[in-house]
Amino acid sequence: MSHRLRYEAQRVQARVEQGEPYWPAFVCLAVAVALNLALADRVTVGPWWLVPAVGAVALVALAIVAPTRATHHVRRVRTLAICITAAVTLTNVVQLVLLAHYLIDGGDAGGHSLIVSGVALWLTNVLLFGVWYWEMDRGGPVARFQHPDNHADFMFPQMDNPHYAPPNWRPGFGDYLYTSLTAATAFSPTDTMPLTQTAKLVMAVQSTTAFATIGLVIARAVNILG
Repeated sequence: MSHRLRYEAQRVQARVEQGEPYWPAFVCLAVAVALNLALADRVTVGPWWLVPAVGAVALVALAIVAPTRATHHVRRVRTLAICITAAVTLTNVVQLVLLAHYLIDGGDAGGHSLIVSGVALWLTNVLLFGVWYWEMDRGGPVARFQHPDNHADFMFPQMDNPHYAPPNWRPGFGDYLYTSLTAATAFSPTDTMPLTQTAKLVMAVQSTTAFATIGLVIARAVNILG
């Protein structure tokens, strides 16, 4: 077995025996919050520092109260994590609406900064939905650890072809983040299929918003270059 495959097998075994780590989701939420600093003033919600400051305080509080790995339910931790993710997602939606308004009706003023804002919001879309998929599949990371036989919301290739994966393979955060990336670039499922109506609805929302964002950004870029 190669070093890469041995390392992957060790990671899978750690998820099975110790639960999934929380830190990848924290990092994604932190980057999503920090991307607000790259937005044009007309696209921000409130003062430019408001969302990053509030988000940073909330994430620090979450990091303090959350365990290292998802092995048992802590109601306040899951509630706080979902509230933070929902708040950042709602802010992202409002910012997308503002971006669409100014890209369509805002004239030529600030065209380049609006394009940068569009890219930042698209990246935020990828990060946030990666967290949502991770929190949603089979009831979340703790439920996947405690009840690995729960009905899946997503069908990963390794689940359909287990001989391509280490024994007892389970998806990790990177798998959900990759699923989010493919949904935001292909605007549809690729190798990972949504199985439940909830998963299909969430993926449809992501694909639609990502398509609208990229379409508006490309249209403005063509307009500026033309």
